[in-house]
Amino acid sequence: MAKLWVVESLVFTSHALRQMFTRRVSAEEVRAVVEKGEPIIEYPDEQPYPCRLMLGIVGGRPLHVVLAYDSSDRKGYIVTVYEPDASRWNPDMRTRRRP
Repeated sequence: MAKLWVVESLVFTSHALRQMFTRRVSAEEVRAVVEKGEPIIEYPDEQPYPCRLMLGIVGGRPLHVVLAYDSSDRKGYIVTVYEPDASRWNPDMRTRRRP
């Protein structure tokens, strides 16, 4: 089970903002994934902060959000946001398809 991260504030990286604009994903949709979505892949050794890939269904659309977490100030950094590609992900959108 994934460790609970208490995120008090979110910071959107410039890359995430570009991806959100291109993919028509709002900040509110990203917040919904962070608050109510489920972690599907953990990256505990990422630097400068551990990351996780989160899945949320918002408005009937699956979204993946990569969230980095600074536990010292409970700040979450949105690294990227995308709608998972059905050709690369299994129908549950939680596991990648095998080549």
